[in-house]
Amino acid sequence: MPKLSTWINAARLRTLPLSVSGVLVGTALANFYGRSHIFILVLALLTAIGFQITSNFANDYGDGVKGTDNDERIGPQRALQSGLLTRKGLKRGIIISIIINILLVISLVYLSFGMERIEYIFLFMMLGGLSIWAAIKYTVGESAYGYRGLGDVFVFVFFGLLAVLGTLFLYTKSIDPMALLPAISLGVLSTGVLNLNNLRDYQSDKNAGKNTLVVKMGYSSGIRYHMGLLFIGFSSMLLFMIMNFKSLIQFMPLLAFIPILIHAKKVYRVQNPSELDPELKKLAISIFMMALLFYICNNIFL
Repeated sequence: MPKLSTWINAARLRTLPLSVSGVLVGTALANFYGRSHIFILVLALLTAIGFQITSNFANDYGDGVKGTDNDERIGPQRALQSGLLTRKGLKRGIIISIIINILLVISLVYLSFGMERIEYIFLFMMLGGLSIWAAIKYTVGESAYGYRGLGDVFVFVFFGLLAVLGTLFLYTKSIDPMALLPAISLGVLSTGVLNLNNLRDYQSDKNAGKNTLVVKMGYSSGIRYHMGLLFIGFSSMLLFMIMNFKSLIQFMPLLAFIPILIHAKKVYRVQNPSELDPELKKLAISIFMMALLFYICNNIFL
């Protein structure tokens, strides 16, 4: 039986802070509009983590089976690639994580809506099922969308729009159009993390037939695309703060864009894609810090 450390490695803990950022931003917006519920927050965080772990297991499995994770790959070795987990064992882990996710989604929607709003329960169960499907189909199967350059779209939707606006709806049972701005900000920044990963793996993905958006547009265009994502992320969050100004403390989350600016300068100057690997962690942590500061500002100071 594989060691616990092997499963922890396959879960890719460094990706988890980014996965909960949408929940933090959505919860902060709910408080901004006068709603809060600690147990909804806890269950939403656990659900987001559960989805991310399922995605990581499935990504390990899909890329391992297709041979995309090979000796040419620059990043850390994966569980299936290194032989620490077998196909059967990793598949079993995916199934168990899906079951846990389903239980978490049921608990979350029941806590938020009770049995009074069946239409909302049905909607969020569908969204939960779609999230599980998206987590698996990124790399698994012949029609894996990550191999057709659609990963960026799915990350923007699920890490940005759905994570932020869905969390907000759990509290408020409504969505203010203004909430689109921080949702867009988080969505494009999260897409930036995926794009950075694809920039790092550009050559190995190209050789393996994994047609990410970077492979399709080319490495140089991928760099320019990355700069655009970071700019839109900053502009959207700044615009929300200006249009909903109450106090200067609201601008505190923009401090997280200082390391993002340093990151952008580094990425723009990189010549060797292997140098991008450390930047993944820096960007993901910076996005998480922005979300955390946004949560703190709207749940403590305002």
